[in-house]
Amino acid sequence: MVGELIQRFAEKRDFMPVFQPIGLIRSPFARRDRTPIQPYRSAAEGQVELLPQYEAGLRDLDGFSHIILLYFFHRADPGFDLSVTPFLDDEPKGLFATRYPRRPNPIGLSVVRLMRCERRVLHVAGIDVLDSTPLLDIKPYVPPFDAFPEAAFGWLAGRA
Repeated sequence: MVGELIQRFAEKRDFMPVFQPIGLIRSPFARRDRTPIQPYRSAAEGQVELLPQYEAGLRDLDGFSHIILLYFFHRADPGFDLSVTPFLDDEPKGLFATRYPRRPNPIGLSVVRLMRCERRVLHVAGIDVLDSTPLLDIKPYVPPFDAFPEAAFGWLAGRA
């Protein structure tokens, strides 16, 4: 069933997702091996620079303390494995039980602190991405929607 739906989407290209970056994420990190593995481990500051045509979409964002950045892992090695050894473990895990960057669709997600908005540049803290990472989307972080204190976190319990 799922395979048939995907095939139908592939045949009708207008239904296949095509993502165009809306800007770039600027950070002090030029090397993957020197980049924090999650925003909560980073004190680094960075900027999110939107293309001019998206500036109006930032209206009213300055009232949020945190934002969600969705981005393209542009420097991830090509391909993916369904079993990977993640950064916080020595044992292989299923890819979808990790945040490993080599994925079928190399999309990253980071929740960062929004310090201030200046026209089409957002100044953020807690950045954990490589410099010049293509930005796909921004969403406000809304604690009642996005935080689940009772959530279990599987094999990461006691490690994060």
